[in-house]
Amino acid sequence: MKMQRRNPSLLVAFFVVLVATEAILVLAQGNGNGNGNNNGNGNGNGNNNGNGNSNNNKKKTAAEEYQLLSPSAKGQERAFCKGRGACHYKTLVCPEECPQRKPKKNRKKKGCFIDCSSKCEVTCKYRKANCNGYGSLCYDPRFIGGDGVMFYFHGAKGADFAIVSDDNLHINAHFIGTRPATRTRDFTWVQALSVMFDAHTLVISADRVSHWDDNVDALIIRWDGETVTIPADGEAEWRTDKVVVERTDDTNNVRVTVDGLLEMDVRVAPIGAEENRVHNYQLPADDAFAHLETQFRFKNLTEKVEGVLGQTYRPGYVSPVKRGVPMPVMGGEDKYRTPSLFSPLCKLCRFFPAAKGVAEY
Repeated sequence: MKMQRRNPSLLVAFFVVLVATEAILVLAQGNGNGNGNNNGNGNGNGNNNGNGNSNNNKKKTAAEEYQLLSPSAKGQERAFCKGRGACHYKTLVCPEECPQRKPKKNRKKKGCFIDCSSKCEVTCKYRKANCNGYGSLCYDPRFIGGDGVMFYFHGAKGADFAIVSDDNLHINAHFIGTRPATRTRDFTWVQALSVMFDAHTLVISADRVSHWDDNVDALIIRWDGETVTIPADGEAEWRTDKVVVERTDDTNNVRVTVDGLLEMDVRVAPIGAEENRVHNYQLPADDAFAHLETQFRFKNLTEKVEGVLGQTYRPGYVSPVKRGVPMPVMGGEDKYRTPSLFSPLCKLCRFFPAAKGVAEY
């Protein structure tokens, strides 16, 4: 008697259904104590572009390889992990403490960070710059390097300096400041950052305001010379194929992601009356000295990276600043000063933009 042959397509279909039904639901306990700043070179988030709307050519990390599912009955966002590894085909659910990846009131609410890597977890973290974390640049410029060492870099009022200069990335900072009659140097703050890669330039700057108001946006974003508007509703983000700028509060706070290069949290802040009094800045009454407080997380830096901050990410780097003093100062103004905010030229700078010549600077 001739045996009937089994249909191989039915077997394949059965196997697919079997695998799909084995997806494991992982509910986070929501410890809420993470800050995403425990290392200066990791992206520390895993949720930047997991909304299913990213460019098809964008390479995601294992942490970002997921597809958003419909929220739970309690409004908690869910993600189906698709990357290979321990989290493959598992569903992660944001905890009740932070049910959304992008909460609107970030100063009061933590965001849900989805990580589909081998960690296979969701955690609650604030989505704003941590001025005490690795890669931070805040205040009268105070840095915390990739080596964890804190230092000050005074720069000069009205001058521009290379913060990071590498083969495929260059970041300049524009300094504003004031010098009271009794001082021998300027008090300075970073008013603008220029991020250069490929043939593009992204500028993040603080607008000059006479009197500070938390409800008024003093943040300005320019992409290749054109001012862009970051929406306040919906996903509250602006994007190109390589850059995402998303609001992390109603005003004056954004997260900037440059594909494969860096992520940075930026906040515009003023110098308050009490701070002005305590430090004796003697600032004019008609200028709030709005400036940027920033935390960088870099990806794919080379071993020869330069810049005031960039050098601290080199393997084996030993900081020359004096330890154990209230204000350890990093020198290098002459090595890292650039002709303008938009110029990648300095004595030790490494970046050379595509399709541009030195004469353009």
